[in-house]
Amino acid sequence: MSKTWFITGTSSGFGRLMTEKLLARGDTVVATVRRTGALDDLQAQYADRLDVVELDVTDSAAVRRVVDAAFTAHERIDVVVSNAGYGLFGAAEELTDEQIRQQIDTNLIGSMQLIRAALPHLRTQGGGRIVQVSSEGGQYAYPGFSAYHATKWGIEGFVEAVAQEVAGFGIEFTLAEPGPAQTEFGPGLTTGSPLEVYEPTPAGQVRRAMSDGSFELSGDPVKFVQAMIDTADQQPAPRRLTLGSSAYQNVRSALQSRLDELDRQKDLAYATDLDA
Repeated sequence: MSKTWFITGTSSGFGRLMTEKLLARGDTVVATVRRTGALDDLQAQYADRLDVVELDVTDSAAVRRVVDAAFTAHERIDVVVSNAGYGLFGAAEELTDEQIRQQIDTNLIGSMQLIRAALPHLRTQGGGRIVQVSSEGGQYAYPGFSAYHATKWGIEGFVEAVAQEVAGFGIEFTLAEPGPAQTEFGPGLTTGSPLEVYEPTPAGQVRRAMSDGSFELSGDPVKFVQAMIDTADQQPAPRRLTLGSSAYQNVRSALQSRLDELDRQKDLAYATDLDA
C-alpha cells in the first residue's frame, strides 16, 4: 500500500535520494527545500504525487504553517522525516557565536519544532511514524565537530522523551544514525577559522584527513536511504537504526566504554544515596 511522506531537506543528500526512491515506487511526497528549483526535474515527472514547498526550518512559524498545510492537503501523512541539517567543523574555540547559534537553530531547534508541529496532526489521525535523521554522531564524537554533536546528542534525548509521551497515541519514532557516506555532507561543511595551535591536536588530524581525502567514507547513501524507508513497514518501529560498519563499530565502542565506566562507579553511586 502506498504511503504519504513529509520530508525536510530534500534539495540534496539523503533527502533527495529518499524522495526519488519513494516517488519511483508510487508513494506521495511533500518535500521541503531551502532553494526553489532544486526538485524541478522530479516535479515535472511526478507532478501528481510531489508537493515541493520552500522552507527554512529555523523559522518556527513557517514550520508550523507548512506542516499544517501539508496535513490539510492530504488525507493522511504516514511518515514525517526530519532530515534538514548540515555540519559545522572546527575546534570549539575556532567557531564564532553566530556559527554555533545557526547550527543549533537548524539541526536541533528546527528538528524539535518540526516534530512538535507534526504531533497534533498525527494524534488526530490516530498515529504515524517520525524518522529523525540523527547520526553516529548522536552516540559517538569526533574532535572538531563539538557543535554538530551537541545538536545530534540533543535531538536524540528529545526524541527519547517525546517517544514515551506519545506512544499511547500510536506515534512511533526511529532515530536514523548513519555513519560517514559519500554525500554532500563533507563538501557542504561550514568551517571555523583554524588556529595554528590546534594543528597537532586530534582536531587538526581530522581536519587534515578531510582535506587530503584520507577520512574514510565507507557508507553507501543509497543503501542507507533504503534502510530508512524500510523501517516504515517494521512493527514495532526500531528506536535506532545504525547505518554503516564504521557507525556500528564507533557507536558500540563508545557505548561499551561508557558502560564500563558506569560499572566502575556502581559502589560510589549506591553509597551516595540517603542513609536508610
